[in-house]
Amino acid sequence: MKVEGKIAHESLENLSSQQENPQLSTFNSKLKIGYDGKRAANNLTGLGNYSRSLIEHLADQYPENQYLVYSPKAKSAKQIDAFFEKENIQLKLPQDRFLWRTLNILKDLLRDNVQIFHGLSHEIPFYIQHTPIKSVVTIHDLIFLRFPHYYKLIDRKLYEWKSKSACKRADKIIAISEKTKQDIVELYGTNPDKIEVIYQSCDESFKTTLSQPTLEKIRREYNLPDKYILSVGTIEARKNLLLTIKALRNVRDDYKLVVIGKQTPYFNEVEKEIEALALKDRIILLRNIPFTDLPGIYQMAGIFVYPSFYEGFGIPIIEALYSGVPVIAAKGSCLEEAGGPKSIYIEPTDVNGLSNRINEVLANPSLQKEMKEKGLEFVQKFNSPLVTQQLMNCYLNILK
Repeated sequence: MKVEGKIAHESLENLSSQQENPQLSTFNSKLKIGYDGKRAANNLTGLGNYSRSLIEHLADQYPENQYLVYSPKAKSAKQIDAFFEKENIQLKLPQDRFLWRTLNILKDLLRDNVQIFHGLSHEIPFYIQHTPIKSVVTIHDLIFLRFPHYYKLIDRKLYEWKSKSACKRADKIIAISEKTKQDIVELYGTNPDKIEVIYQSCDESFKTTLSQPTLEKIRREYNLPDKYILSVGTIEARKNLLLTIKALRNVRDDYKLVVIGKQTPYFNEVEKEIEALALKDRIILLRNIPFTDLPGIYQMAGIFVYPSFYEGFGIPIIEALYSGVPVIAAKGSCLEEAGGPKSIYIEPTDVNGLSNRINEVLANPSLQKEMKEKGLEFVQKFNSPLVTQQLMNCYLNILK
């Protein structure tokens, strides 16, 4: 293995010497920026949406650059196809598939004269530090170390190995929250000066108020009640839906709970609790909702509740604030960063605390108005143009 690594290293050094100096006249020419595009080219939710949104905003705001998306394959889907139709975004498939994402992708990056490579989720290619290519890695969270019992041992060790190695070798680390930055410093011993916090935004569709006829059409499509509390997120133990279910028993009964999320084995516990508390008639479970309908479902909600034990940031909170919905979330991770000072925070184990705060908001129109207005004001710090400018400044700074 050491011999193979040495050969690979020497091969890359030879190829690197043939590459044009990527930092010559950087500020007088177009940039070529490469991305680990596995999720951008294949995932329709989560990190796929994050990756496409980040690159699309860069491509729109800085159209003079080329954005090369490297992926071993690409799924055919409406949003992915539209993403690659942009003139300055290009899909790059492997010339040599063997160990491509971890090593041989470097040959393609060097041939394409890429100046910066951005690993969008916890990893970058090995040996990239021995090439002229500058590297950036985004770390979303270290939940697998904070809450190891949620992960299989082999998965946890793999995630730790990849992310710790990437943090050590990258020229710059992007953390998506101050909390994640603190975790990287504490758990990996990383110099905090190497880490830059750049928040995420959400899809632009959440920032536009839909017309009443459109909202009513969505309401009929999913048989939504006139008054409801909304929960969005994978139905897994860490997201803590059970707390919301238990709290619902003591919430005024003219409000139902609408739950949107992919089900995991944890859902069996949720079902048992719903049955035990006789709440089946008050809970609406929705799955596989088209992304285009989500903003409308948010906008019609009375309150958004997000009692997760731990998050790297909390995009659903941003979506709710842009949608003009009061937010109640959990203390203990980074959700205060996403929700701002006028959202309400409870302990993630406090059932009575959650039900009391829900009832307090529902009974107080002036409080609702303040939470909506101040929440929308706060969330402007996550506007896409600002976040995109911060990211481009990060790229330019590592090329200096």
